[in-house]
Amino acid sequence: METKQPIFTIRELNLYYGAVRALSQISLDISPNLVTALIGPSGCGKSTFLRCLNRMNDTIPGTHIEGKILLNGIDIYAPEMDLTLLRQRVGMVFQKPNPFPQSVFDNVAFGPRVTGLTDDKKHLDDIVERSLRQAALWDEVKDHLYENALSFSLGEQQRLCLARLLAVQPEVILMDEPASALDPIATLRIEELMTELKSKYTIIVVTHNMQQAARVSDYTGFFWLGELIEYSPTEKMFTRPDHELTEDYITGKMG
Repeated sequence: METKQPIFTIRELNLYYGAVRALSQISLDISPNLVTALIGPSGCGKSTFLRCLNRMNDTIPGTHIEGKILLNGIDIYAPEMDLTLLRQRVGMVFQKPNPFPQSVFDNVAFGPRVTGLTDDKKHLDDIVERSLRQAALWDEVKDHLYENALSFSLGEQQRLCLARLLAVQPEVILMDEPASALDPIATLRIEELMTELKSKYTIIVVTHNMQQAARVSDYTGFFWLGELIEYSPTEKMFTRPDHELTEDYITGKMG
């Protein structure tokens, strides 16, 4: 069986907020076309690590990193890295849906228009439809494409944000607690989408819901106080963890 090269290679990553070290010596490889879940208690560094992968932490004053993060072998913190291109390749879906106060169509078309992906109306229509279909939203909104996105339910808004991301053809989808604000039915739809989309994209998801991690992910990383305690196939971590701290967290004894 052919082993795929990692899409992300992280080595000895430290991140500081001013003098405070928030991440300590993080090293792991993230494989393509899988779902990787990041678990751990609040404030343990999961979301901070996730934001390192498309340099969202750059917007926080006083932040600096040590170590390496390679995307397909390219150092994303190299001075010549184009941040706009990086965030196109590595997009993020946030905890709370954040659609633009525009129509459904204009939300999805925003990225292709800004990046110059197309200036052809028919091609843009095709991109919008394809992206909404990939996000399992087309049937719900096809007759409402020019209605304000903010008029839809939170679950529909979150899938719209996913469609907006898919429209610019990313390689990696980062998800930071994407279902925490949603009801159980909308949550299940987001989980189903992760499973469907991993054939074309690499998905990295932060979740407090360990049942969700067990359901949707292929690999899981357990963070504790800014350190990566354990990283392994999900089935192994949830049944035969290597570290006592991991077992205590998963079984509810700690955290």
